Amino acid sequence: MFHATMRSAIEGARTLAQLDDLSRTIWQAHAAETVTDAEAQGLAEALHTRRSAVREAVVPVGIPLGRVTLFPPRRAQRAPERSVAIERRRRLAFSGPMPPALGSRFTTGQLAVLRIVGDEMARNGACGLCIDAIAARAGVCRRLAQAAIRLAEGDGLLTIQERRHQGRKNEPNVIRIISREWLQWLRRGGQMRNRFAFSATGPAASAGIGCKTIHPTDRGDPQRQVVDTESKKGCRQAAGDLDRSDRTRIRAGGGSGRAMR
Repeated sequence: MFHATMRSAIEGARTLAQLDDLSRTIWQAHAAETVTDAEAQGLAEALHTRRSAVREAVVPVGIPLGRVTLFPPRRAQRAPERSVAIERRRRLAFSGPMPPALGSRFTTGQLAVLRIVGDEMARNGACGLCIDAIAARAGVCRRLAQAAIRLAEGDGLLTIQERRHQGRKNEPNVIRIISREWLQWLRRGGQMRNRFAFSATGPAASAGIGCKTIHPTDRGDPQRQVVDTESKKGCRQAAGDLDRSDRTRIRAGGGSGRAMR
């Protein structure tokens, strides 16, 4: 009687929880010697078969086949114009985003990423941009931006605070710079980077850095300056000077003649 009742209950079970309760009841009855070993073994095999059928019939709710997440697929982050992205990447890397002793460890693309992080740190006190936004501004791919930030974290230059949420989309990580040299470089507003300019007459020299006024030595020829000044006079001005000099001579000569008479 018990064997027939349990078999019909197994065939009518629709969930795995019901099958677990039936399995527990069967083995309790077997411990109480209500069913024999052969009957218990037969019921256990029926449970296993029914459990496999129930698992195959389970369909995930809200998740498309072949995917393991409810969120939409991530779009590939790539620049519309590759040449423009390369130019932006190089311009950011060569603008001096960090001290040379620290920047020598990174490549051009990585320096561009760290420039974006440094600008956000100087402006807001921390970088809360998502990785796609950082990569787009730096002109690099998403993987390169992640690698650059992780490499800087490994060198002890910055920290990464993860903001995970159970059951919903995570928020962007918060990046903070902890390197004293890098922070001092950012506080000085790029004044130190001008000291490493290649040309002393370029834009870096005219930025007005420092407090010492430079007075260059005048190496011009004084005689040449006088000649150049006289040559700049016009024809009418030169003729007027000549006329005035002649009148002065005539007056001098007339005065001497009267004195002789």
